[in-house]
Amino acid sequence: MSLLRTKSIERSIADTTDPEFQLKKSLSAFDLTVFGVGVVIGAGIFTLTGRAAHDVAGPSIVLSFVVAAIACGLAAMCYAEFASTVPVSGSAYTFSYASLGELFAWIIGWDLILEMFLGASVVAQGWSAYLGAFLEQLGLTLPAAIAYGGVIDLPAIVLVIVLGGLMTLGIKESMRVNIVLVALKLFIVLFVIIAGLQFINPANYTPFVPPAAATEAASGLTQPLLQFLSGLEPATFGVGGIFAGAALVFFAYIGFDVVATTAEETKKPQRDMPIGIIASLVICTVLYCAVALVVTGMVSYKDLDPAAALANAFAFHGQSWMATVISAGAVAGLTTVVLTLMIGGTRIIFAMSRDGLLPERLARVHPRLRTPWVISIIVTVIVAIVAGVTPVGVLEEMVNIGTLSAFVLVSVGVIVLRRTRPDLKRSFRVPWSPVLPVISALICLYLMLNLSVETWLRFVIWLAIGFAIYFAYSRRHAKIGQPGYLDPSKPEVVAVSYTHLTLP
Repeated sequence: MSLLRTKSIERSIADTTDPEFQLKKSLSAFDLTVFGVGVVIGAGIFTLTGRAAHDVAGPSIVLSFVVAAIACGLAAMCYAEFASTVPVSGSAYTFSYASLGELFAWIIGWDLILEMFLGASVVAQGWSAYLGAFLEQLGLTLPAAIAYGGVIDLPAIVLVIVLGGLMTLGIKESMRVNIVLVALKLFIVLFVIIAGLQFINPANYTPFVPPAAATEAASGLTQPLLQFLSGLEPATFGVGGIFAGAALVFFAYIGFDVVATTAEETKKPQRDMPIGIIASLVICTVLYCAVALVVTGMVSYKDLDPAAALANAFAFHGQSWMATVISAGAVAGLTTVVLTLMIGGTRIIFAMSRDGLLPERLARVHPRLRTPWVISIIVTVIVAIVAGVTPVGVLEEMVNIGTLSAFVLVSVGVIVLRRTRPDLKRSFRVPWSPVLPVISALICLYLMLNLSVETWLRFVIWLAIGFAIYFAYSRRHAKIGQPGYLDPSKPEVVAVSYTHLTLP
């Protein structure tokens, strides 16, 4: 039994017509763009900008955002080509199944589960931090044991449970809430940019790239893997700090690949998926760089508060009312990020379960709501537990390495599928292929090398668990290997289109 057996594009599309596993098509290009903006804008601006500037990059964190955006832009084009060609739930997992084979598809699906689960948990913790800051501005204080950083992060748990219920009700209902909260979040981001301009002190930009300095915090297992392999003295800031910062803030861009997980629920995926993916990335990159410039100009990077940089930058200048507004906006804004990542996680597991790599009964949709309700409950419980009890600050890099590994395989997959299936209709094509996909894969791999040694060790353990599950269960239960499972790439199929499959 081959480990690299592929699932044809036609078979993937055919599976979407099975009434037992059929999702409701209700999303437009506007919905997808809002979906992408809703998840991309949040973690980077509200929780990571201050931490990355304070710890590793200084004012040059702006360049870190640019480097990360270039990496994501190249990967986004690869995602857009795949999503318009294979409009099926599962994002990079489904794309890899069609191009690289089952083993690679399992690896990427397993990595995406890591990305979505931990990403939602990290942002739920960030939401809890801003909720605490907002309540303090109002004169209220939560007990330390059940607040952000406490023994149990109760606000994060409650948030996840509420959003889990909304997610189970339906994707369109989730989108309605998402649109309102994204509008509020964009208002807050523009407010930060415009209001913060008057408090900028040009001296805070000097030096723009702080000189590299040895640091105990970047030694041993906490140092980047590239630094460990090269034998260089542990250091932060400098040019290396820009790339280390890019590897850290990369977490802030993961939203556009979540857009691809909803391809099966999009009305016109061939047209709307590329628009949603690329538009959301462009909008967010411009806003990220603007906010990073304003915040590092308002307060010296040495004095930035890593926990709630935006709100505290205004508090630093005595503008407490502004800090209150920003904290309230962050609470609303981060809500959309958690919701979107949880939806993405359910769609990845849905696709893997429908293929038999995970228990197939998980993928059955609710007869009335047309949502994978069992998976939604499982995702909600796991994310709530991780967000509620995991120590703050240990999850971000795990999200990044899972995402970057997926980007590498998607970039390679575009090249492979161009060669193996040149006949497929592609509504969007990556320009200058295979050059740009290769560059995308190399940049993402380089960013992975800038993550810490301990992150790599955790990642290896996660992969080992994944391989154990694959060889113990998934390989034997995969539908593609079962007798009687129709392969639409064979002559039995008379006609296949993106919206309808006709069998003899």
